[in-house]
Amino acid sequence: MNEKTLIIVDIIKNLSILLMEKYKDMTMEEALSIVFRSDTYQKLIDEKTHFYFQSPRYVFAFLEEELLRGKFD
Repeated sequence: MNEKTLIIVDIIKNLSILLMEKYKDMTMEEALSIVFRSDTYQKLIDEKTHFYFQSPRYVFAFLEEELLRGKFD
């Protein structure tokens, strides 16, 4: 894996952990599912945005906003 891929994988892991910390009854599978289905994830993997250079907590703020808007079931 190249460095960019490793950074993205690490952020995905951290986003999942942050979700599980916020929603205590959430499983890792549920957290990963939310991350992978999100617009935030699409921004994260888009090389043009360089979103993967941001801190996991910063990226998590975008994911939280998606959750608040009701994007997910």
